[in-house]
Amino acid sequence: MFMSGKNLNSKIILGLKIRQLRLERGLSFSELSKKSGLSLSYLNEIEKGKKFPKPEKIESLAKCFNVRLESLLSEELDGALAPVSDLLKSNFLKELPLDLFGIEITKIVEIISIAPKRVGAFISTLVEIARNHAYVEENFYLGALRSFLEMHLNYFEDIESSAMKFREENDIPSDEFIHADLLANLLEKLFNYDLDKGGLDQYPELNSLRALYVPKSKSLLLNGNLTPNQMAFQFGKELGFSYLKLKQRANTSSLMKINSFEEVLSHFKAAYFSAALLMPLDPVKAYLVEFLGQKRFSTTFISQVMNDFGASAEMVFQRMTNILPSHLGLRKIYFFRFISQADSLNYIVDKELHLDGKHTPHSNRIDETYCRRWLSIKMLDQLKTSDSSLEIGAQISSYYGSSDEYLIISIVKKDLKSSSKYIGLSLGILLDANSRSKIGFIDDPEIPRMVVNTTCERCSISDCEERKAEPTKYLEKLEKKRVGKVLEDLLK
Repeated sequence: MFMSGKNLNSKIILGLKIRQLRLERGLSFSELSKKSGLSLSYLNEIEKGKKFPKPEKIESLAKCFNVRLESLLSEELDGALAPVSDLLKSNFLKELPLDLFGIEITKIVEIISIAPKRVGAFISTLVEIARNHAYVEENFYLGALRSFLEMHLNYFEDIESSAMKFREENDIPSDEFIHADLLANLLEKLFNYDLDKGGLDQYPELNSLRALYVPKSKSLLLNGNLTPNQMAFQFGKELGFSYLKLKQRANTSSLMKINSFEEVLSHFKAAYFSAALLMPLDPVKAYLVEFLGQKRFSTTFISQVMNDFGASAEMVFQRMTNILPSHLGLRKIYFFRFISQADSLNYIVDKELHLDGKHTPHSNRIDETYCRRWLSIKMLDQLKTSDSSLEIGAQISSYYGSSDEYLIISIVKKDLKSSSKYIGLSLGILLDANSRSKIGFIDDPEIPRMVVNTTCERCSISDCEERKAEPTKYLEKLEKKRVGKVLEDLLK
């Protein structure tokens, strides 16, 4: 297979081949310039993957290196560069949103070309890790999105402005509650949507979906079991897709199969638009200022916010992660969402966000037992045996073995669509001089304090009544230390 010369991969592959041949022949840029008749700057652009020469110039380079023209034009890379070829064929470099992070792909090519053997070995290692852990493109896209949100402190002024502009254009006051019916009318009037509010009910296989968009007819089929709040959010998302002119999107309400990063980004933007539309910046900020200024932690205050804006618990926490860092100076926060089944002791973290640095609580121990002293998990365990459908709580958690201390605010609830599914949401705020000066209820004696750890398997707390698994990883660590100490003494 031969290079087309037009796509990015072709430029990168040719550049790597030219550099490899030049170094193998011991030629400097200046020497190759004289032999080929190509300028120094042009050769440099070729090697960096920025330019693809005309056929006669490639033929000139082939003669300089004494290689066949076909070998230069082939898309195959040999030897140390073979892993790079695999990476390029996988399309990852093209699909990953490097531009969002200010990274030029040509810079990555430069790094690869400087030390192809080392970088090739590193790439091979990454690919092997991905295979062993069953990573797929979706993991990279979602991971890239999370990093992008963290880099921007999960606040996007352009989407906030678009949501406010939409309200103004449609004569909706910034502090007015928006009913689902109003959003439905706007979808029909402005973007010619055909709404079917029970359209998915005849397809039991699609019971887990909230909505399905059919592009050909511009129809939106909805799950008949949606609450008014869920329906409003779904309509807000569809308005986001249309108003923001987001072309690449999945047709399902949640991403069932991810085809590109652009698709992931579009769904994020549409969801952000919906939340900003339903819970406008200024009124929510005013609520949060009042909430944080109280001397006592109030669960009723959070309930009031949910009722006043017709918002779900997820939406409330989303807006908190948008506004606390950007407008109220509380940057060091994290967010987790736990999922669990009624008859299971297992908990899965399916959403995670760390702002202004990685925080002590983390979800990378997916095959281990999360600490039952974590507020969300403790509350979920209690909810499973109660008649309640939603609970709100707070805790100050000190992380065992570190000086880190967090204020944790949690909401746990039964899933409205499945009585056997439970959801736990946790927002953690690192307690430092800054946060202590801004949160009035930090010293509320009614807020319980608890020493917590990450997982039972890694925890050395011996008298833990909440323990659900043996400290196997901790004991392994102790054994390695003992062996290391004996070896150290013997070698002395």
